[in-house]
Amino acid sequence: MPRSLKEEILKEYPRLTADSTFRFSCHKGISCFNSCCADVNILLTPYDVLRMRRALALSSDDFLGEYVVPLLSVGQKVPLVMLKMKGNEGKTCPFVEPEGCAIYEDRPWPCRIYPVGMASSKTEQGADGEEFYFLMEEGFACSGFKEGRKWTIAEWFQEQGIDIYREKSAPYKEITLHKRLQGLQEGQGLGPGQMQMFYMALYDLDRFREHLFTSRFFKLFEIADEVIERIKQDDEALLDFGYRWLWFCLFGEQTITIRGEVADKRRQEMRRAMESIRGQRE
Repeated sequence: MPRSLKEEILKEYPRLTADSTFRFSCHKGISCFNSCCADVNILLTPYDVLRMRRALALSSDDFLGEYVVPLLSVGQKVPLVMLKMKGNEGKTCPFVEPEGCAIYEDRPWPCRIYPVGMASSKTEQGADGEEFYFLMEEGFACSGFKEGRKWTIAEWFQEQGIDIYREKSAPYKEITLHKRLQGLQEGQGLGPGQMQMFYMALYDLDRFREHLFTSRFFKLFEIADEVIERIKQDDEALLDFGYRWLWFCLFGEQTITIRGEVADKRRQEMRRAMESIRGQRE
């Protein structure tokens, strides 16, 4: 979420809790049906991409090439992925149809949670504090607020299947809020190689799988046989493994173990290098 928008939300929008109520319904019979599905920036999580491309039976490369705008600018803390709108005058969502969303059961998090938004206050240390909710007010008059049953925020989340999205996106949030990244100054971020690794491991899962099984990866790292078998076929298992890999290669956390013989070889190479340097000095 852009900083200016988050600050506006913190100051202007009424804060709601999980027990707060609102009235809402969206269906083909209301006058503004599909109006919110155009000219909007929708950032996608890795789990959003996984669900959407699976619904369309596309490879990760084909989905990313057709439906995504990757944001990989120098100075970004992490890569971002945005849904590509159509090139028509209305900049409509590529999945919106007269009857509604063509991938409704696998629609991304921002569409799924609408019209509720989420934010969190900041602690004195600058970290995310208490989570709260708010109702999004659009530039058009949304008729959905005028009809339908009353919901609590908690009931709405259950109805829209938010829990699995929150669960699957929790590792993504932990990585993007990692103290190593949050401690970077404005304009600092991952290097080009790290950005590409991040993008591949979390979004381009087919290419990540190919990298794992065609390189020396499993000869360098101790990965359980059952994990290897799962990530051969299961994209969700592969995404989970991608998070483990990023924690290891970006932050040095012990989520993956280097094979003993590889570690011994590396230590021997380092020892010989140090002895060579000492010999040259003498």
